[in-house]
Amino acid sequence: MKTCFKCKINKPLSAYYPHPQMGDGYLNKCKECTKKDATEVRNRSLEYYRAYDRKRADLPKRIKKRKEVAERWKKDPKLRKITNERSREWREKNTIKRAAHIIVGNAIKNGSLVKKPCEVCGKKKVDAHHDDYSRSLDVKWLCRKHHMEHHKNERERLR
Repeated sequence: MKTCFKCKINKPLSAYYPHPQMGDGYLNKCKECTKKDATEVRNRSLEYYRAYDRKRADLPKRIKKRKEVAERWKKDPKLRKITNERSREWREKNTIKRAAHIIVGNAIKNGSLVKKPCEVCGKKKVDAHHDDYSRSLDVKWLCRKHHMEHHKNERERLR
């Protein structure tokens, strides 16, 4: 057992990350507090970390790994089956959302719905956001960044 210096709760050693430079071999802050701190730091400097993540994703070893995973997925029927099963489960749980997505996609293809720039920043690459999935063609056009921010704010508002 060990007491976290941050939350002051006594927890088993399994609740701490290993750290070779500590006397007992474990970090003095529990996993829960460590994760919370890391999330707060990332959120304070979100643009910096997004740029860092994009740059890191373009490293040759990461590109190679993505290709390996894609090849493995193509060749491994078990992996494809798991992926397809998860997709099927999502479709069954989210029939109204899926229908709205299909309706919007078809409307864009046939020209009855035209993409507009992001309502917040004006970027051209946008997602269609539904405030109400039962009104399929009533969408807000938001870039990925502002779409994710909108959902984050919505989750926080509901808490």
